[in-house]
Amino acid sequence: MNNIYKLSAREIRDKFLSGELTAVEIITAFFERIDAVEDKVKSFVSLRRERVLEDAKKLDEKKRNGEKLGYLAGIPVAIKDNMLMDGEKSTSCSKILENYVGIYDSTVVKKLKEADALIVGTTNMDEFAMGSTTKTSIYKMTANPWDLERVPGGSSGGGAASVSAQEVPLALGSDTGGSIRQPAAFCGIVGLKPTYGRVSRYGLMAFASSLDQIGPFAKNVEDIALSMNVLAGEDDFDATVSKREVEDYTKALSQDIKGLRIGLPKEYFIDGLNEDIKLMVNKTVENLKDLGAEIVEVSLPHTKYAVPTYYVLAPAEASSNLARFDGIRYGYRAKNYSNLEELYVKTRSEGFGAEVKRRIMIGTYVLSAGFYDAYFKKAQKVRAKIKQDFEKIFNEVDVILSPVSPSTAFKLSDTKTPLELYLEDIFTIPANLAGIPAISMPVGLVDKLPVGIQFLGKAFDEATIIRVAAALEKKIGKLELPELS
Repeated sequence: MNNIYKLSAREIRDKFLSGELTAVEIITAFFERIDAVEDKVKSFVSLRRERVLEDAKKLDEKKRNGEKLGYLAGIPVAIKDNMLMDGEKSTSCSKILENYVGIYDSTVVKKLKEADALIVGTTNMDEFAMGSTTKTSIYKMTANPWDLERVPGGSSGGGAASVSAQEVPLALGSDTGGSIRQPAAFCGIVGLKPTYGRVSRYGLMAFASSLDQIGPFAKNVEDIALSMNVLAGEDDFDATVSKREVEDYTKALSQDIKGLRIGLPKEYFIDGLNEDIKLMVNKTVENLKDLGAEIVEVSLPHTKYAVPTYYVLAPAEASSNLARFDGIRYGYRAKNYSNLEELYVKTRSEGFGAEVKRRIMIGTYVLSAGFYDAYFKKAQKVRAKIKQDFEKIFNEVDVILSPVSPSTAFKLSDTKTPLELYLEDIFTIPANLAGIPAISMPVGLVDKLPVGIQFLGKAFDEATIIRVAAALEKKIGKLELPELS
């Protein structure tokens, strides 16, 4: 079967379980696809070519022996380079962690292995997940499979591009302010940021601990639901993970949306939003009405403060989290130094990239004596107001609809200022500040580039946003992903 790589995750699992395909055939087909397109897309930082082939052989033997198979049996998966894997390089695409090898499995990797998924390798990302282009990686610049001269988004651009280029059917990203949803939108695939505390962060290299959340990329909504059945759930190693039971998200796929109330926040239709994207959102509204949903205009008045609030809080947490990288215990160490202070300064100056250093400096400033009350404390109060806006609106509606990004994927050669890049996250940041789930899905093309919209839901109500996204996907169909031949 020459087109195995075109199959969805569920189709691959079904064909493996039925005996139509072996795990070795599946993984071989995907490496053939990777070999054909990876030079163009540059999604991966490292590939587990020999090890995953051994994993596939063991899985085939397990099946032959009649042993119980995992929920994601035979499905190739890629993980972001900031998730630890025992015995594998994990560097967060930063020089300061060059050649660092994980000494344990992050919880999501452990769950994937237990589910008999086949982990193909690690994907490219903005350094320490700070960026929206994947251009701040120390390794390479990933290209958007729809147009190789454009960004895939970020910070999880490598994961999004790997699914869009059909190098893997599933990938994991992390989302601190939109780092799953924005690249999913730019690359024409589906991406989910779960509720904060729904998926364990144990083994995820922290950027901003109160905002980070791991979630999946997939070609369609069904595969998102499939993967969430494995990823979600409590974890003894992460005290922030909820102990509430994980529902079967695939049950939401077949439910209609008649009578659901979908909120359209007026604050999300701002000056600067591309007119064609606005038309796509309006078209989505009409499709949702046809499906029986009720559209309600709502207001989230504190949304306008989301970006400045985020860029106080996230750098503050980053400043604290990245203090551990000092050249003493692991990772990069400067060569020439005469005392301990010089070792620290040189190691961090040489080891961190410009964007990471910028955010550390901002974070250290807002946490410093004399500025803590004026910036950090005030930002925490505004964050609470943003969260309250959502809680109030979710008493009136079931789901909120909004754009993902004010534009489609821009060119790799575009030299945007840091402030311009920060504003790219204007529609995605509020969900992280409020800790609520949000799913991005493609709704069409503008000038041959994908456009994504997002559905935001109540905390721990991933099922409803999956339900709405699945119903819309059935109505409008899936995007045909690029061949790259």
